[in-house]
Amino acid sequence: MAASSAPRAGLSVLRPPAFGAEPAGERMARIRRSPHFANGVFQNPGGPARMRPSGSGRDMAKQFLDKDARSRRAPRGTIPVHPTTLADLTRPPATGLRLTWTGHSSVLAEIDGQRVLFDPVWGERCSPFPFAGPKRLHPVPLSLAALGPVDVVVISHDHYDHLDMPTIRELAGTDTVFAVPLGVGAHLERWGVSADRLRELDWQESTRAGGLTLTATPARHFCGRGLRNTQHTLWASWVVAGERHRIYHSGDTGYFEGFRDIGGAHGPFDATMIQVGAYSEFWPDIHMTPEEGVRSHLDLQGGKPGGVLLPIHWGTFNLAPHPWAEPGEWMADAAEAVGQTVAFPRPGAPFEPGGELPTEHWWRPLTRPVPRVWNTGAPPRNEETPSGDLDLAGDR
Repeated sequence: MAASSAPRAGLSVLRPPAFGAEPAGERMARIRRSPHFANGVFQNPGGPARMRPSGSGRDMAKQFLDKDARSRRAPRGTIPVHPTTLADLTRPPATGLRLTWTGHSSVLAEIDGQRVLFDPVWGERCSPFPFAGPKRLHPVPLSLAALGPVDVVVISHDHYDHLDMPTIRELAGTDTVFAVPLGVGAHLERWGVSADRLRELDWQESTRAGGLTLTATPARHFCGRGLRNTQHTLWASWVVAGERHRIYHSGDTGYFEGFRDIGGAHGPFDATMIQVGAYSEFWPDIHMTPEEGVRSHLDLQGGKPGGVLLPIHWGTFNLAPHPWAEPGEWMADAAEAVGQTVAFPRPGAPFEPGGELPTEHWWRPLTRPVPRVWNTGAPPRNEETPSGDLDLAGDR
């Protein structure tokens, strides 16, 4: 596939700002020099990945439109968000590492005296338009202003549920550094981030920020924001290493053998943040199921349970046909089957992986029973998840 030509000037006038910008000039030249760029596009590890729905369009439409299935794809009441306070975040973590999951893939990591914000999405919709697209199922736990100073913002890739223009524009007014995959800097520059604050990395490249080393590592996914998906921006997972702690953020990825290599080179980790939602049989190569998420965590830890796994990429947006609560239930079972410790914080609730962990299955009162239809390697179960007795105000 040959490299695409630059968009024509007439079409650029119609390009919404949220589409970002195409890499050009020296940035595009650097992309072409990447060992992971061939035939005009970035290549996935492990060979081509299916980036678009496969199988019967009729079958997929049936899943998405089925009335009963639709009712399971959203909570039946108000998600119990922890309203993160200044007191939660001003006290230094006793262990030196604290994580605050604010929803979907957005996590504030306080690690060895530095503050790293992964994939911040504070917008109401993950969409280029304020009036359409998947809408939040719960509010953000706190404003960006209340979050306080951030040393580094890390972006995994340029999809709307990971790279949010309004959020970046607000952060552009601070003095934070942005660590992004190769090519993604073009979007940020268009939205007001100065080039001197960008650290744009190819896979296996590292940068220093304060006392931290940030390394872009491979992932199995794809990219694109506009009408023309040129595959000219890279996607990545990230390793952040401080003086005492190491953490890993998967971004979006399908399962692949490269997790073992990442773990061998950079692990083991005190905590991993692993994508376990928005999976489907229609796109099995680019998102992981919870069972695959547990497998990837074990690979990162050298093949055995260790550290703490924080499930991300679920609970905030409705992006796939599976039930809203299924990732949590499946993750609980898959981790229990292999003896892996998992944290289940409510959105906005800080916790320290080296301290007391949040383990409450807080989603259960908000969902109809979730059938146990998955295979985790554990003995088969016939029961269904109890739906709980919480008053479901606002039941939909």
